[in-house]
Order: sequence, then structure tokens, then C-alpha cells
Amino acid sequence: MANDESLDGATILCRSLKDQGVEFVFGIVGFPIIEVGFAAQAAGLKFIAMRNEQAASYAASAIGYLTGRPAVCLVVSGPGLVHALSGMANAMVNGWPLIVIGGSNDADQEAMGAFQEFPQVESTRLYSKFSARPSKIERIPFYVEKAVRTSISGRPGVCYIDIAGNMVNKMAVSSEIEFIQQCRDGPKMMADPDAVKEAVNLLTSSSRPLVVVGKGAAIGRAENSVREFIETHKLPFLPTPMGKGVLPDDHPLCVAPARSKALLKADVIVLLGARLNWILHFGLSPRFDPNTKFIQIDICPEELSNNVGLRCTGLAGHIDLVTSQMTKALGKFPGVYTHPERSPWWKELNAKIASNVQVSNELAAQTDLPMNYYNVFDKMRKVLPKDCIIVSEGANTMDIGRTMLPNYLPRHRLDAGSFGTMGVGLGFAIAAAVWLKHIGSNKRVVCVEGDSAFGFSGMELETVHRYNLPILFVVVNNNGIGTGIGDDFYTAVKESKQEELQLPVVALSPSARYDKIMEAFHGKGYYVNTPEELEKALDSCLNVHPTTQSLINVMINPSSDRKKQDFFWLTRSKM
Repeated sequence: MANDESLDGATILCRSLKDQGVEFVFGIVGFPIIEVGFAAQAAGLKFIAMRNEQAASYAASAIGYLTGRPAVCLVVSGPGLVHALSGMANAMVNGWPLIVIGGSNDADQEAMGAFQEFPQVESTRLYSKFSARPSKIERIPFYVEKAVRTSISGRPGVCYIDIAGNMVNKMAVSSEIEFIQQCRDGPKMMADPDAVKEAVNLLTSSSRPLVVVGKGAAIGRAENSVREFIETHKLPFLPTPMGKGVLPDDHPLCVAPARSKALLKADVIVLLGARLNWILHFGLSPRFDPNTKFIQIDICPEELSNNVGLRCTGLAGHIDLVTSQMTKALGKFPGVYTHPERSPWWKELNAKIASNVQVSNELAAQTDLPMNYYNVFDKMRKVLPKDCIIVSEGANTMDIGRTMLPNYLPRHRLDAGSFGTMGVGLGFAIAAAVWLKHIGSNKRVVCVEGDSAFGFSGMELETVHRYNLPILFVVVNNNGIGTGIGDDFYTAVKESKQEELQLPVVALSPSARYDKIMEAFHGKGYYVNTPEELEKALDSCLNVHPTTQSLINVMINPSSDRKKQDFFWLTRSKM
């Protein structure tokens, strides 16, 4: 490139992103960032134009989880950025790297009431690790490198770059711009050796040990060290929802079907990248014994001992390195420490596993129509490829699907996550399919949606069609949120013309034909009422039309629910 060549701000921005290893941009263009979208493609960045900034932000964040490097969500000023805040918050809570770039009003119109003027840098600070507006276009590469580096260092998260409208087309001489080489991956740190020794002494004194494999182990790409730790020492383990697949769900040491029993009865619990938040009931009674001790490995020191105080031995560091530290330290014990395979603890866990599996199998074998959740997921788990990426969201759809649909590979499940966000499904599925297409993989993406969850971003089916992404969608349709209504009741309410007073607030339209939306975009739609119809539809999607986007709309009993639980799903305050 000639030293005196002039470059506009959009070109400088996109070249800087490419220099930092960014591959994907998701977003919706408009004033003032239309030129940024074109510049992204000119720089070799893959641009995926979405239908809503919220879905775009979810998609871009999922790339960060799947690859370990951030994608970009590109949005217009004001309302466009506000729509993306939900994806920023979701990525921050989950610890996923993401770069959001927002256009904004011209710098010389600040505080004048400019078009879509909004305090964007200030607003995004609540949802990000770093938020800034470049002072001049020659400084854009500095801000891009800092944003990417910050997003992947320590606990990954979100960074925001604000681009004033008059910077997009402003010109600068290339000789005055310092483009920066790609930043290194975030540094990996080991835990304090004394803390490791304390943790090892605690674990070896346990008679009822348990390992909880969290999403952090997947994010940290620690599957090999986690496998070595668990298998070498014969430790029972269970995954959190997005920790599934770090070790396969059918692993002989996996006790996930006995989750409640294992959490309640364990005397020492090793948390591998898992936080004691609502998903693990804060580590408190009645879901845990009040005397349970914890060994917690986390990249964030502030997370250690949260909610359980001195009952926790905390190991701050990178999950991969610290888990290996634990394995090495345990190997120094005479004969190498292992938990006995025929211990009373294993006997108790295996009995509960057998009991819970039997209950689920009985529910799956029921022949009543309409079907229940267990019927649907039983048919799916028998035919889904073991290497498929499963995206799941909804209330019972996600919760029951987590127990019924196994995962065998790390980072092959995406769901509502630590923030419990509904509406992520289609964005996540699009991101996964785009990434698989990029790396030349023929793996399938299977997006399992409740009918309510599907409604958040169902129009992204047009995006799926436009980019020719062979995603299989399964909408488990119970006509409502959690619990639905039947056709007869719905018809009676409609005839009364008192819908606002009589339709339950959880109700959705019965027998809605979501499959027709897929057909409108030239995909394959299937309307399913029986197990036999579901089997045929799955075979058609997976084997007859494997390269075509498909949607199976599965009608189930509006009253279908989870099997009886030992505890309510959410631990509530007793105040």
C-alpha cells in the first residue's frame, strides 16, 4: 500500500478488525454505518445481515463462545444500539467475548439533539469491560486492538466501540495510521501451590466427592485436562447445562440423572468453571448439605467462595492449567488417589440414576395423544447425530431437553445460559451454522425451541434462507408459556369477544402453524401430531433433505410437564 494513500474511517475500522483476527460481523446496517458494512466485506470479513439487532448480538456472542475469539455486532445509532444491549448483557453474564460497534451522531452535533442521539458510550459501560469512542480516525486501530485483547483476557466479555457518523467517511493518509498486529490470546495463570495443596487434602479426605463441570471448562477449552482429572481419580461428575459435552453425557462416571441426590449428599464438591449462582442453587441448603465443602476453580478471583464463605477452598487461575495442577498434585499420593468404584457413595448414586432413568423412560413410552415432552425428545435422541450442535431454549422445552438430549462433544450445546435469556435460539443457531460453513464442516445444527421462545426472533428464518444454512428447527408447541390452552377453550373465549379478560396470560394461539413460516422461505415445514409422524419428519430432515433448512412443528399436550421434582427449579429467598 502506498504511504500516501487515503483511507476512509470505515476502511480503517474493518482492516483493523481483520488484523485482530475477527472473521464475522453480524448486524443491521443503516445510517450512519452502511459504508462500514460494505467495507467489512471488502476487507474479507463475513457479513451476516440479520433482521433484529437483538438476534445479531446473540449470534455474534455465540461465535465468541464457539471459537474463543470475538465476532462483531454492528448496529446503528440510538435504538439500534439499545436493541443490542440484551446481547451484550447476556455475553457479559456468560463470560463470552464480543465486540459491539455502534454508529452514533456526528461528533460536532453532540448535545444538539442530533438524529438518534443517545449517550452510547456511557450506556454500554454497564454491559461491557471496555467502552470508548476513538478521538480521531488515525487512532481506530488502537481502540480495536484494545477491545479485542480486553474481550479475551481474564474472564471474557464485551467491549464497545462508538463510531461517530462523521468518522465513517472521513479520510486519513495511510502513512499516519499505525495498524497493529493481532494481539495474543489472553494470558493463562496457575493457582497458588499452597491453595492447591489445601484442595488436594480436602478432596482426598472425602467419602462422597462430586465434580461439577461448568460452562467455564468449555469456554477455557479444558476438556482434556478435565477428562484426565476425572478419569484418573474415578470421580463422579455432573455437568451444568452448558458444561454438557466437555465429557460425553454417556460417560460411565457421569451422574447427571441423579443430579439432586448428588448435590445434596456430596461432602466435597469440586467446581470446574462453575459458579455458585442460581443454576447451582447458591450452594445452600436445602439443595446442599449445610456442611458441604467446596473446591472452586475459577478465572475470576472475586467469584471464589461466593455464597458459601470459608466452606470453599478457592483456586484462582485458568481452568485448564489449574485442573492439571490438581491432577499432578493428586498423583503424588501413594498409589495415586482414586475414589473406590464400589463405595457406598457410588451404590447410592447408581440406584438413583436407575430410578430416574426408569421414570423418564416410562414417560417417553406413553402412547396418549397429544404427545408429551418425553415422547418428543425420546424420538429425537435416537436419531440425532452425535456430533450435532444443539441449541435449546424455552421453559420445559429447555429443561427437559437438557436431560433427554445428550451431548458428546464440548461446546456443542448453547442455551439460555447463566442469564436465563429467552430469544437467543435463532441467533445462536445461525452463528453455529455460519461457523460450521466457514470451517467446512458438515455437522448439523439442531435448534429446539418452545413455541414462546421461537416467537422472539422467528423472522430470522428469512436470514437462515438467505444464507442457505441447513438448520433443523424443532418447535415443541404446547400453545403457551410453560402451560398452554386447548382449541376448544380458545374458541369459546374468541366467541365471547373477551380475550383480554379471559385468555390466560400464558396462552398462545393453539395449533399455530410455525411450519408454514419455514415454507414461506422455501424450506421444509412439517406439522406433527403423533410419534410416527415425528419419526418420518426427522428422517426426512436428517437423511432425505440434509442440506435444506427445515422446521418440525410438534404439537404436544398443553398440560405436559416435567416429571415430579424433588425441589422447585428455582431457589427462592425466604425473606
